[in-house]
Formats: sequence, structure tokens, C-alpha cells
Amino acid sequence: MAEVLFKNESYKIVGACFEVYNEMGCGFVEPVYQECTEFEMTDQSIPFVPQVQLKLRYKQHTLQAKYTPDAICYDQIILELKAVKEITDEHRAQVHNYLKATGYRLGIIANFGHYPKLQYERIVR
Repeated sequence: MAEVLFKNESYKIVGACFEVYNEMGCGFVEPVYQECTEFEMTDQSIPFVPQVQLKLRYKQHTLQAKYTPDAICYDQIILELKAVKEITDEHRAQVHNYLKATGYRLGIIANFGHYPKLQYERIVR
């Protein structure tokens, strides 16, 4: 059985997202959940950097275009927040591309727009 990548860290991140969902419910736009998640991760002492611009690479070239994830947690996990009805293949592909372009190995999609509970997925590269 394979070891779960960043198990404890991702458990804490998802737990913070559940706390935000339990408090706010669904129906708000993504920036509301962004701000609430930042407060919650701070309150739970989860190390994160919000909306930092990351360099992207194409083969051996560094692109001028930057990627700005919703948060980088524990210096190694991309957190992508959504406020949509369902997580779609396009969202999964987006995170896969971010992981590939940045070299990170784990991304978490947290969707606050899903009812009746938070929807989340771990994307591993």
C-alpha cells in the first residue's frame, strides 16, 4: 500500500476548509472563501502564503507569465479554492498543469460551492 503524500499536512488543510464551510455554508463567491480560509489557516497555525506569484517553466525556459495559486501551504502544497457547483475535469487539469509547471507534487482543490458539504480532491503528480 502506497504512502499518502503529505498526509498530516493535507488533513489539516482540508480540516480548515471544512471549518470555513461549516461556518459560512455555500453560496458566496470565491474571494469570500479565500479570505475566510486565510483567517482559518492562520488561526490553526497552518503555514501558508496566499496568492504568491510562482514562476512557470517550459522545457528549460522560465516564462514571463506567472501563476498565482490561491495559497501555497507548508511550502509544498498548492491549494486551489473554487465556488462552483461541482469540481470538473477542467479544474483537475488546471491543478495538474500547475503541479507540472511548478514542480510541486500535491495540489488540493476545495470547492465551497457544492451543497450540502465541502467538496475536495487531492491531486498528486
